[in-house]
Amino acid sequence: MQDYQNYQASEGALQGKIILVTGAGDGIGREAALTYARHGATVILLGRTTKKLEAVYDDIVAAGYPEPAIVPLDMKGATESHYRDMAATIEQQFGRLDGLLHNAGLLGVLSPFTHIDLASWNDVLHVNVTAQFMMTKALIPVMLKAPSPRIIFTSSGVGRKGRAHWGPYAVSKFATEGMAQVIADEYENTPLRVNVINPGATRTMMRAKAYPAEDSKKLKTPADIMPVYLFLMSDDAKQITGESLDAQTY
Repeated sequence: MQDYQNYQASEGALQGKIILVTGAGDGIGREAALTYARHGATVILLGRTTKKLEAVYDDIVAAGYPEPAIVPLDMKGATESHYRDMAATIEQQFGRLDGLLHNAGLLGVLSPFTHIDLASWNDVLHVNVTAQFMMTKALIPVMLKAPSPRIIFTSSGVGRKGRAHWGPYAVSKFATEGMAQVIADEYENTPLRVNVINPGATRTMMRAKAYPAEDSKKLKTPADIMPVYLFLMSDDAKQITGESLDAQTY
């Protein structure tokens, strides 16, 4: 397999592609949106905070990249009909969807298993698993209209090996890995490619919430881990599906 952690895409590697990024307002989602736009994609920015999305929109336009679109959506409260309507709007506006980056996620509260609050459990599982299921289900038909569609899910090290106190988040990421594998297997004989990225320890607000005493300056920035996000969204990854890749090496 190619050295995807050091992948270098050509300037127009995503030229003309329509890519939806969830959690696009800050952190890894924001960086991915800017990176995809820089390589020629028209990015659909999805998130719950309109002000943050507008700031990313402004940055993309100011840089002279293709004008993005904004979809303000709270995945905690959205229903199947919201996702169906979104899919219909994307198809009407763009005719297809080339890429979907599932980046939005909820950390929840880190606590011993017997102390997990049911409401917190339900929120984390809903945003990290059920909402992504509903969104993906609605968008796959629109993605199959694209010549080489890509879906990228976001996992974690605790989604491969469970860790004490990470209950709902860890369980949600195990489910994410499984969901990606199921979809990849079902669409193996189509152009749709479905993969997972484990970003690793990255300088984000979610990481700071999980590890408040950590020196964030020692962590990779979202920009540092973009090669794998570019690689899996590019045509160079057309042979890869059902894989779970690490964005950085330890």
